[in-house]
Amino acid sequence: MSSPPDIISSTSNPLIKSLRSLERKKGRAETGLFLAEGARLVEQGLSAGWELDSLVVSASSAERSFVRDLVSRASKSGARTVQVTDRLAGQIARKDNPQAVIGAFKQAAPKLGDLSVPKSSLWIALYEVRDPGNLGTILRTADCAGISGVLLIGQCCDPYSVEAVRASMGSIFDIPFARSSFDDFNTWRTGKGLSMFAASVNGTVRHTEADMTGPSIILMGNEQAGLPDEVEAKCDTLCLIPMRGGADSLNLAQATAIMTYEAWRQRGFA
Repeated sequence: MSSPPDIISSTSNPLIKSLRSLERKKGRAETGLFLAEGARLVEQGLSAGWELDSLVVSASSAERSFVRDLVSRASKSGARTVQVTDRLAGQIARKDNPQAVIGAFKQAAPKLGDLSVPKSSLWIALYEVRDPGNLGTILRTADCAGISGVLLIGQCCDPYSVEAVRASMGSIFDIPFARSSFDDFNTWRTGKGLSMFAASVNGTVRHTEADMTGPSIILMGNEQAGLPDEVEAKCDTLCLIPMRGGADSLNLAQATAIMTYEAWRQRGFA
């Protein structure tokens, strides 16, 4: 039997304080939780097997049939369910027009060795990417293109930040990802027989002419600095994405999508 949601109206409630702290990296680190906003994202996380710690629904949405079903499902999974005022929901999400449903999920921290490496796999590796919007968008692109996983190299931004989760549109629940130092990552990928292709202003091969049909990793650099020389030296192929006009570079998420879809095209969109 599922339990009806608790009703909370005070900003000083310990649960509300804890949920509000998840906007900050310190709060996420201390609790091991992150926020997913919206009934669709919460349902997607539950369906993907992620552990839901608590579920918040706004008073104005509590009687919607889909929300009631989600509350019942969350309660049966062991999550705490609470109902709050619309104003309090906005304070948790830090938005004037918050989603009617907000879930706090437990973070996962997979390591490179935990990842399954299919025979003809295609991966995205991100070197010290700092913009959570870019990271979330890349997770979404990876999901659309059936990428094996996304690897976060060095001092990358937090994939569990509110901005990254929002930009991923739920793909954070579906795409395997892991953090690593560059040296550990390079040892892992060579041991798995994965060729590494990097998009670079120093590229010598047009991205459409690089053969990415074998087991491969697409490596993308930091938004401002790109990839260091010593990292580029470890790559098998440096690719150049053609550009013309006044702009001297592409947005990181756009460039990653171009590289990813070219590799997928070469595989017949299989």
